[in-house]
Amino acid sequence: MKVINVIKHSLLFAGVLFMVSCGDSKKDVTVAVKPDVVATKAGGQFPFYKDINVKPGLNFEIVSWGKGVDSIGGYLILMSDSVKNNYNSFSAERKGIITDAWNMDMDNDGNPEIYIELLSKKNVLDLNVYEYSGGDFRKINFPALSSNMKKNYAGNDKFLIKEGNLFRSFPVVNPKDTTIKAGDVKMLVYQLNGNSFTVDEIKQEKK
Repeated sequence: MKVINVIKHSLLFAGVLFMVSCGDSKKDVTVAVKPDVVATKAGGQFPFYKDINVKPGLNFEIVSWGKGVDSIGGYLILMSDSVKNNYNSFSAERKGIITDAWNMDMDNDGNPEIYIELLSKKNVLDLNVYEYSGGDFRKINFPALSSNMKKNYAGNDKFLIKEGNLFRSFPVVNPKDTTIKAGDVKMLVYQLNGNSFTVDEIKQEKK
């Protein structure tokens, strides 16, 4: 009987070893055939990103996205206030390519304004403006050029910031054949009062 028990125990021990070895070999095979996974970002899916620091702890991140046509897609404004442990976001559709973004407080009310510059056509710029106040993003309509200005406008404009003021310049063109008049440039200055823009032309001195 002792011999039989010894044989039984030997067979049982051998069976356990076989099961363990099979389990280990199976695990090794699983690890060996598991493919490496590498996180990748599709090229061109997020063509614009900028982190704007308004003051210590307060940041606005601008991210644009879109697949297919570059000038069609959307963008996000991500607000992070680490001092107050407050986070917020805003999204909108875009018709144009975002070329720049910055912040200002033109009306001096203590609420930051986010300016998003878009190339709406081949050589035409536009601005989307949002004021962040009371935990919300409020859009401020940026004025289009007057009908009189458009007569001499054919794009190639630039937005400039100087001493806290917002300027826009563009070369003057002949409305009949759209040829640019050498050295003749229109310069506009914008002011913001009560979430409403006003615009004035700066007369250039004739040389």
